[in-house]
Amino acid sequence: MAVEVTMPKFGLTMHEGTLQRFFKHPGDTVSAGEPLYEVETEKVLYVVEAPAGGTLAAWLFPEGAVVECGRTVALIAAPGEEAATIAPPGGNGAAAGSARPSGAIAAAPGPAAAKPGEAASIAAGGRRAITPIARKRAAELGVDLERVAGSGPGGRVTREDVERAADQAAAPTHPEPAPAAPAAIAKPTVRTLPLTTMRRTIAQRMQASLRDSAQLTITTEADVSAAVELRERLKPQFDFTYTDLIIHAVARALVRHPRMNARFGDGAIALPDEVNVGLAVALEDGLIVPVIAGAQRMTVREIAAATRALGERARAGQLRLEDVSGGTFTVTNLGAYGIDAFTPILNAGETGILGVGRIVEKPAVWRGEITRRSLMTLSLTFDHRAIDGAPAAAFLQSVVEILNYGER
Repeated sequence: MAVEVTMPKFGLTMHEGTLQRFFKHPGDTVSAGEPLYEVETEKVLYVVEAPAGGTLAAWLFPEGAVVECGRTVALIAAPGEEAATIAPPGGNGAAAGSARPSGAIAAAPGPAAAKPGEAASIAAGGRRAITPIARKRAAELGVDLERVAGSGPGGRVTREDVERAADQAAAPTHPEPAPAAPAAIAKPTVRTLPLTTMRRTIAQRMQASLRDSAQLTITTEADVSAAVELRERLKPQFDFTYTDLIIHAVARALVRHPRMNARFGDGAIALPDEVNVGLAVALEDGLIVPVIAGAQRMTVREIAAATRALGERARAGQLRLEDVSGGTFTVTNLGAYGIDAFTPILNAGETGILGVGRIVEKPAVWRGEITRRSLMTLSLTFDHRAIDGAPAAAFLQSVVEILNYGER
């Protein structure tokens, strides 16, 4: 009897997924546990493994389709069963309207676009290789990916391919004649960008966070001269950033102030044993928050290695589901963009988020004398339902203290 392969549900907030890439053709032999297809969720790309061995009988939706969780996306014929005789349950799922395409309008064909015949053969083959950035860029520019030829390895469609196809679609096919009289001032046009899965998720979660929690932000201008000196002294030993130092300080401060590490809900305040610090990472069209699990047990060197690895995977679109789950507190740093202070919004379900500004050298009174010191503004947003202002301020004081003088 054929095995139905369904769209999995990764977490309570996931309701649908995008079929990003198929690894098997209909008729191919499939082994249990072998990668079968790649699905894009609201957070990450995830490879789904075959639940059973046999022969892939059919895909019920094309690549790029957005499918609800629990829907059947493929059929695997059991060993000895004739794959060609297996009929989709209830007819073809794509025709039943249970999925929607993730692309937009088509781009005009050109040197960077595939010929219609080529596009059809690629789609029929079921192995259309498209980078995550290319797919998102195509949605922004309104490019039909089925008409874009890939220049990457194995014909993989890259961002450059999509942008080249968009430029060709916008180019006029015939030269415009010179106007006989001065042209009237054209009305400004508005370019519409369709929401990507990530942008839509960010919008929904930020709005829900402000609606469903009592957020308050407190700020302090911290003297971090000792931390600056420490980094200069340790840089020859290993590579790390001020963000790594801050995460290290935050993790230890959360152990001292467990209420800031709490989760509010269901009529109670839950206090997790683990300190899992999320780090906001900016991407080309949004942001994502990979999580450093068990950060309270890690040294600065270990935190630096973890943040570097997570940042690289985030920008490459290779984060795993476990990389973005289980966060208890978040750090977001805009200092590199010249920002002094800002009001961060809580990551849904968490009690606190620390906004980090740039380090600025200023004259300050230190030990009774005016001297040059390194100052940084820290902005702590917290959920007033779970913790009050005084303990939140005490937590912020601990962060500064540990940042300057804590054990490494």
